[in-house]
Amino acid sequence: MGHDMAGLDSLFLGVDGGGSGCRVRLVDDYGRELGAGVGGTTNIRSGLEAAWASILGATDTALAKAGLDRAAFPRIHAGLGLAGIVGAVDVERVRAAGPGFASTSVTTDAHTACSGAFAGQDGAIIIIGTGSVGYAVIRGEPHSIGGWGFEVSDQGSGADIGREAIRAALLGYDGLGPASDFTVGVMKRLGSHPPQVVAWANSARPRDYAEFARDTLGFARLGDPVAALILERAAGHLGVFIRRLRALGAAKICLMGGLGPALESWLPPWAQAVLAKPIGDAVDGALLMARNTRARQAPGAEVPGHG
Repeated sequence: MGHDMAGLDSLFLGVDGGGSGCRVRLVDDYGRELGAGVGGTTNIRSGLEAAWASILGATDTALAKAGLDRAAFPRIHAGLGLAGIVGAVDVERVRAAGPGFASTSVTTDAHTACSGAFAGQDGAIIIIGTGSVGYAVIRGEPHSIGGWGFEVSDQGSGADIGREAIRAALLGYDGLGPASDFTVGVMKRLGSHPPQVVAWANSARPRDYAEFARDTLGFARLGDPVAALILERAAGHLGVFIRRLRALGAAKICLMGGLGPALESWLPPWAQAVLAKPIGDAVDGALLMARNTRARQAPGAEVPGHG
């Protein structure tokens, strides 16, 4: 792309925003990557201002790599897939709080992940990161299952696994459940005594719980029985997701998110048999949405599924 035309061409920004962090990618009208960046949590339930701060910080990084700055905002069509969106009101709140992009399209992180995984065609996904959600697009119709937040939902997620790890550690400490190297290690990380665990939990966010998922996976691989049981339960939750998505009509399902590939081996053979490799990622899905919005020449936003 020549510099003489650079000021006239549209740019596209794809944002994949989850509970643990966000990823952005800036591309030109030909789909060539100009820059990328990463930022902090973008779950809007943890604060809309903080979410936008994370997105814009990552965007600044991507712009700098492209030799650009925020003066390029009026040229940028942005597509955002964010955690914590559960309805059209959330979409409007996000858009209203955003900067002066040429257009801003907002949807759930599940929708952009599904769109990226199947290049905009029908399919189903389960995202297992800090949270968990199942999502399918069948004959063009969106279906969302689960993903209603750590407090009441998100089975099999990183935060759920982490909470189970801490619960098991406390049970082991009190002699109410089996103790192991894993449970002792978790207690040590939290201060070694239950009152310190309670103090930690008073201010812990879902992503803080999710940090214990990696420990759980590591100890389970080493054969720790308590860690292995937690992962077997998590895989059981994923199996329920898979059965429901199949019942909705999904032929193939992609496991996505930071913990997706790690948990695949814990699934039973029947569940592994229906899994597919994603074509693209959630940022690809967000970029596809941004392009579609530009093509319609009507800046807007939709929130498929959670309506």
